[in-house]
Amino acid sequence: MVQTELSHHNKAELLSSYGSNMSSTSDKICKEGASQTKVDLSDAIGYLQLLNIKDNKAVGNVCANCGKEGSSDNTNTCNKCKEVKYCNAACKKKHRSKHKKACDRRVAELHDEKLFKQPPPKEDCPICFLRLPTLVSGSRYKTCCGKTICSGCSNAPVYDNQGNKVDEKKCAFCRVPTPTTDEEINEMEKKRFADNDPIAIFNIGLNYSEGMYGYPLDYVKALELWHQAAGLGYTGAYTNIGYAYNNGEGVEINKKKAIHYFELAAMRGDVTARYNLGIEGEKADNFDRALKHHMIAVRDGHENSLKEIQKMYSYGHATKDDYTKALQLYQEYLSEIKSDQREKAAAAKKENRYY
Repeated sequence: MVQTELSHHNKAELLSSYGSNMSSTSDKICKEGASQTKVDLSDAIGYLQLLNIKDNKAVGNVCANCGKEGSSDNTNTCNKCKEVKYCNAACKKKHRSKHKKACDRRVAELHDEKLFKQPPPKEDCPICFLRLPTLVSGSRYKTCCGKTICSGCSNAPVYDNQGNKVDEKKCAFCRVPTPTTDEEINEMEKKRFADNDPIAIFNIGLNYSEGMYGYPLDYVKALELWHQAAGLGYTGAYTNIGYAYNNGEGVEINKKKAIHYFELAAMRGDVTARYNLGIEGEKADNFDRALKHHMIAVRDGHENSLKEIQKMYSYGHATKDDYTKALQLYQEYLSEIKSDQREKAAAAKKENRYY
């Protein structure tokens, strides 16, 4: 059975905001006396703790509210940014409103660090050991053995132990005869489902969402199965959950949740989800963010993201260097996936196109 897949702030700003607050407070100190010093100290400590995240030795376990030395445990660390410490729960609660703005900024920064990190490349084909293509038609999920192999190996001739070509169509990996009816496909898939194979679970969810292979149309059941597949590690399931929330299939339309699931998928290497995030960035006129998403998608072989960068360049939203880099990244990807065997399969059938 062919697997189917559907298609926030920098340190300078923080310094500026804290700098202006501290300057104005310093004027008050001159006029009102030293009674304000403790408040200024908490501002400075909170600021330094957020600014010096990686080597925070100077601040150590000093309470961001009162300036006293705290304990070394994480009991009274900020629950959101996990980086500002307090000596006790009372100080933590008292400082919450003052810390909120800087905390939200840092949480956004940490999120973006994860979001815009290039994910690891797709796994290799277990037969030819070349990187699997990103394009869906470039690989095949084998229900018989649960392996995903490239279209080149899937369509290559199969030979027996004596080197004789086998006429009967068999799996190139496990040599099991290829199922020819919906009943055979469903039976194999149910066995993979019982073994908690995340791709089989995803595909059955897809059957429910499309009402095919004898399954009734049931968006709610499809969504349930996609959540299960995602929990077992299948990245593409997060993308489909995103589409469900985006289109209101089995759930109420919720664009915020759709973006959330697209981000989960993108961080795990799904290029379709990454492309979607790039398009959302363009719609919001946030072209810097869109460019980052499309660049990551291009490195992982998403041709439409390359076209979007070209379009952004033509409209002045990306530079010539950006477009040149995108072309280079795409060529790097092609050099990793091309093979004579895959070329032959693609030439024989459009369904085997792999880039």
